Amino acid sequence: MKTTKDHDERMARMTFASVYPHYVAKIEKKGRTEEELHQVISWLTGFNAKDLHRLIQKEASFEQFFAKATVNPNAHLITGSICGYRIEEIETLLTKQIRYLDKLVDELAKGRKMEKILRTAAAA
Repeated sequence: MKTTKDHDERMARMTFASVYPHYVAKIEKKGRTEEELHQVISWLTGFNAKDLHRLIQKEASFEQFFAKATVNPNAHLITGSICGYRIEEIETLLTKQIRYLDKLVDELAKGRKMEKILRTAAAA
């Protein structure tokens, strides 16, 4: 799926710090914990809680955030629609990675089991 250059640039410039509180509010409203959120983010990016805190303090853009991340080799297993886009059809890598994160947070908020969210062998 083609995203516009403007859309991709806007996503790249957005800071993780500006979105993180929305992630927390979304999952806590549905009875999930910030620790679970960190587990999901860690699975996708390799970041631990200290890394996330540092990136938030530095107000890292999503471009900087994913440049420092070690994206999970199973991230391609994250499929479906988020924000009107089918993830597997997004052509711009950074935009796809951001939507991976959005989708994982969405699945967490919807009460999906952690082993399914993290695409573990037990979920297959």
